[in-house]
Amino acid sequence: MKKIEAVIQPFKLEPVKEALHKLSIQGMTVTEVKGFGRQKGIREVYRGMEYQVDFLPKVKIEVVLPDDKVEIITKAIIEQARTGRIGDGKIFVYPVSEVIRIRTGETGDAAV
Repeated sequence: MKKIEAVIQPFKLEPVKEALHKLSIQGMTVTEVKGFGRQKGIREVYRGMEYQVDFLPKVKIEVVLPDDKVEIITKAIIEQARTGRIGDGKIFVYPVSEVIRIRTGETGDAAV
């Protein structure tokens, strides 16, 4: 099993969620996060004064799935989250050694 973490622009959450739903993803965790990458934040002007915004709002999506679905899911996220501009985000893929459903005690793929 693998865990996919995708950090994307907040306005891209709905298209990504719909694409994953169409691919029969049974569950995901979504967290509102803040951070920066290469762009190191942005400069904004408010009431004539310029200031630096270091941490930009993002959304982190976490999904655990079987190894054979990783490629199709990452492609779907890329297709829906890409704008072609700086700040589109990143996808991280991690190995998952075990999953246990608390309610039933199921383990492995059955718990996902």
